[in-house]
Amino acid sequence: MQVAEQDTAPGTAKELGAFLERRREQIAQHWADAALFRTVFTVSRDEAVEACKAVVDALADVARSGQLEDVEAPGFGTVRDQLGRMAAARAGAGFTPAQIAGEVAGLREPVTALLRAEFEDDADDERVTACTQALAVLTATLRLVIMETTVSAGEELIARQRQQLLEVATPVIKLWDGIVAVPLIGTLDSARSQVVMESLLEAIVDQRAAYAILDITGVPTVDSLVAQHLMKTVAAARLMGAECIVSGIRPAIAQTIVQLGIDLGSIITRAGLADALAYALTQQGIVVSARPVTEAGPR
Repeated sequence: MQVAEQDTAPGTAKELGAFLERRREQIAQHWADAALFRTVFTVSRDEAVEACKAVVDALADVARSGQLEDVEAPGFGTVRDQLGRMAAARAGAGFTPAQIAGEVAGLREPVTALLRAEFEDDADDERVTACTQALAVLTATLRLVIMETTVSAGEELIARQRQQLLEVATPVIKLWDGIVAVPLIGTLDSARSQVVMESLLEAIVDQRAAYAILDITGVPTVDSLVAQHLMKTVAAARLMGAECIVSGIRPAIAQTIVQLGIDLGSIITRAGLADALAYALTQQGIVVSARPVTEAGPR
């Protein structure tokens, strides 16, 4: 009995593949009105139909290969390309991976109806049942493929948004001709420190800056890792031909650096951003003088 099942399973899968190929037009017409496809193809229904045909052809290839339960089957590559962007569009509209998988599962119903209609006059109930079960397995694997694609797309979106937030949180400001500054606020970690270095080096090249100021007034704590990142940034800026100045080192941070035994002797430091700017301007031969602030009264 076990041998017979192994013999008939590949035949059933191939029969399912042949059915999908024969009925690709009807299946595509049914699927084209599904929300999963209409989300992307909002203007032309014909484009939705063609996309559906490509998916049906891919599923037919999977069925003919007999790899109904293999998410890595070659035919699923096309499915990922076609349905992946549709799933991404649904995810962008606020749908969860489970909801999208439910929409994918809904694609099975019209195909099952066409399958039963085609075998309506067939007296071999076992054959009809076997094909229906094979279709259920194929669509279940399809759901898994789309869920994996949706989750992966969601992770990529989160990574891109996180990168964008890091870039926004670390702006490079041009203070004067040849002088740029990065006012840092919040906690520094490895990822953000890398963004700081890349943004600063790009600004040095774009602005042809001779001086770069790293202002850490808004950084609550500095540990050995953060200090190492700052020193690497200073060294990289020097390699680009710019002198780097660190400003805003508060008393608590200064004590921490001393306790950690970190040597910042080779780094130019100033109390605040204004002092760092004054130093950079003076180094460029620009005279900086402090003017007293007076209240302007009526004359």
